[in-house]
Amino acid sequence: MRSSWLEGVIVGSNMKLLLPLLLPLLFYQQLWSQALAGTCPNDCICQPEDYILCFNRRDTKIPNKVPTTTKNLYVFKNGIESLSQEDFLELESLEMLDLSQNKLTELPDHVFEPLSSLQNLDLSANQIVHISKDSFAGLEHLERLYLYSNLIESIHPAAFDGLQQLLELKLQGNKLTIMPALKMPQLLLLDLRFNSIPSPSPNDLQTPRLESLKLGGLGLSSLNEELLGSFKNLHELDISNNQLTTFPGVLRGARGLVTLSLAGNPMGPVKWEDFEELSELQELDISNLSLQGLPETLTQLFPHLQRLTVAENPFNCLCNLAWFPSWLRIREIHLGRTEETRCHFPPLNSGKVLERLAHREFGCPITTTVVTRTVKTTAVPLAPVTSLPSTTHAVLPAKPSDNPSTETDNDPPPPTPSTSIDPDLRSNFCPPNICLNRGTCWLDNKGHLECICQPGTSGRYCEKKDPLHHEEPTELPDPEITAMVTSSSIHLDLQRYIIMRPHIRGVKLTYKKLSGPDKRAKHLNLPAYYLEYTLRGLQPNSTYSVCASPMGEPGDTDTVCIETQTLSQQPTPTGARLKESKHNTMLIPSVAILLLLVLVAVAVGVVCYMHKNKSKGHLDLGCDPSQLELEGQDNGTLPEKLEIISCPSTTQNGGLDFEVPLMQDQCTANNNMNSSKPSYF
Repeated sequence: MRSSWLEGVIVGSNMKLLLPLLLPLLFYQQLWSQALAGTCPNDCICQPEDYILCFNRRDTKIPNKVPTTTKNLYVFKNGIESLSQEDFLELESLEMLDLSQNKLTELPDHVFEPLSSLQNLDLSANQIVHISKDSFAGLEHLERLYLYSNLIESIHPAAFDGLQQLLELKLQGNKLTIMPALKMPQLLLLDLRFNSIPSPSPNDLQTPRLESLKLGGLGLSSLNEELLGSFKNLHELDISNNQLTTFPGVLRGARGLVTLSLAGNPMGPVKWEDFEELSELQELDISNLSLQGLPETLTQLFPHLQRLTVAENPFNCLCNLAWFPSWLRIREIHLGRTEETRCHFPPLNSGKVLERLAHREFGCPITTTVVTRTVKTTAVPLAPVTSLPSTTHAVLPAKPSDNPSTETDNDPPPPTPSTSIDPDLRSNFCPPNICLNRGTCWLDNKGHLECICQPGTSGRYCEKKDPLHHEEPTELPDPEITAMVTSSSIHLDLQRYIIMRPHIRGVKLTYKKLSGPDKRAKHLNLPAYYLEYTLRGLQPNSTYSVCASPMGEPGDTDTVCIETQTLSQQPTPTGARLKESKHNTMLIPSVAILLLLVLVAVAVGVVCYMHKNKSKGHLDLGCDPSQLELEGQDNGTLPEKLEIISCPSTTQNGGLDFEVPLMQDQCTANNNMNSSKPSYF
C-alpha cells in the first residue's frame, strides 16, 4: 500500500512540473491549425497532408493564396481559360498538378518553370491545339504527363527533349498526324490511340524499357514488326480498332505479353494456332471479330487467363458452345462487356446474354448411351455345343434414389475426365442432371458415362455426401476488390467497391509487401471516378496486402483488404535475348594481347574451342572474337519497374477514359533512390 501511494505522489509531482510546458505547446498547435484553415483558397477543400482539392469552382483563373508547402493541387473542372507563370510562383514544393477538364487552349512558353519539383502533370480534356518547344521547360523531374482528349494538331519536335525522367505519356484522343521522335530511356507507358499518325518505326520510339504500348484506333493496315520485336519488356499491347487483316506474325513468339487487345480488326476467321505461344496472357480482348463460336481448346490455350472480352460477335449459341458459360464460372474468369456479349442464332436464343444461358438452352439432344461389348464364354465339358461369342447391350443405369443406403460401399474411385473425346459428342451423349450434387458428366474413351464429383461428394452419380465436409455456398458474393497479377504488377478492379459507396470523395489505397525486410506501407489517393488501378514495379513471387478505404475518413473505417502474390519472373519476356556467359568478358582483352605471340595464340584457340564445346554442346573449330563480345554482354534480370495505372477506355472515339497515373515505388532503375514517393492521387 505504501509503495502504491508513493508512486502516485511521484506521478502527480511530475504532471505538475510538465503542465506549464504542455499548455503553451497546445496553444501554439491550436493557433497553427487556425492559420492553416485561414490559408485555404476559397471554394477549395484542404487536407492536412499538403492536399488541396478545388473541384467545380467555376472560375477562369487558378486559385490564389495557395500555401507554399502544398504538394498536391487538384484544380479540375473549374473553367480555367489561361495560365501564366505568376500563377505558380513560390510553389517549388508542388509535386502533383491536375488541371484536367478545363478550357485551356494554349500553354505559354516556360509557364511551368517555377514548378521545379513537379512530378505529375494532368492537362487532359482541355482544348489545347499546339505544343511548343518550351511548353514544358524546367520540368526536369516530370514523370507523368497526360495530354489526352485535347485538340492537339502539332507538337514541336523538341517539345519532350527535356523530359528524360518521363515514365508515362498519354496522347490519345487528339488530332495528331505526325508523331515527333521520342528519345526517352525511362518511358514505361505510351498511349497514342485514336489519332491519325502512321505506324511508328524504331527511329520514332527509342524507348527501350517500354512496358505498355497502345496503338488502337490509328487506322493501321500493318505494324512495324521490327519495332515490336525491339521491346524486350513489353507486357501490354493494344492494336484494336485498326485495319489489320492478318494476325501480326511478331506476336506469335511474344511470350511475355500479359494483356492483348485485337478487337475491331477485319482479320477474318481467327486461327487459334496463332495464340499457342501466348500462354502467359491474363487479359484478352477479341471483340468485334465476326466470331460465330469459340473452340473448347480455348480452355487449354490460356491457363492464366483472368479476363476475356468477346463482345459484339454474332455467336451461334448451339450445343458446341454449351461449355463456355460453365467454363467461365469454374475458372472464375471475368467476362468483359457482358451485356454486349449476346447470341445471334438460333432465333430462340437471339438477343440473350451468352454468359447467362443454361446448358439446356443450347439445344443439346437428350440421349441415352448404348455401349456395345463382346462377351466370350468357354465350352462346358460334355456339352453338345460350345457357346459362340455373343453381343450384349449395356445401358446407363437409372438414377439412384435419394436414399444412398441402397448403394454398395465399394464404389470405384472417381474417374478422370477424358480429353480425347470430341466435345460435341460428349455433350450430346450426357443426359441432363444425371450427376447429382453439381457433378459433371463425361464420356470416356471406352464410351462409358462417368460423373466427376465435387469435393465432399462421391459415388457413381455423386449421390453420397461427406458429413464432415463443409460445403461452400453455391453462389458466393462478388468480392469488393479483385486483382489480376503479373510478375511485377497488381491490377485492381475497384468498380464494385466504389459503386457500393456512392457518396465517397475518393479511395485511399494502402499496400505493402508481407515478406522481406522492407514492410513499410505505401498510401495512394484516387478520385471516386477511377475504377481501376495497376501497381507496377513490384517484386516477383512476393505476397502483397492491398487495402481500400474511403478517402478522408478517420482510421480504418470501412476498410476492405485482399492479399495476392505476384508471379515468378519469366526469363524471356519478348524477342530473342543474347546468351549469357560469365567468362567471355575477361577473354576478349586477353585475345587482343596474346595475338602478338604465336605460341600464346594457339593456347587461346584451344581455350575458345573448349569454351564453345561447353556452352553450345558441340565442337567448333575457331574462336570469333565478335561472337565472344556479344555473348559477354550481361543482360541480367529485368529491372524493377514503376507502377503503371491504366484503365480501359469507356469510349472508342477519344473521349475521357478516366485513367490513373503510374505510381512511384522504390525503384533504383529510374531514379537511383531507395525511397517511397507520394502518389498521383
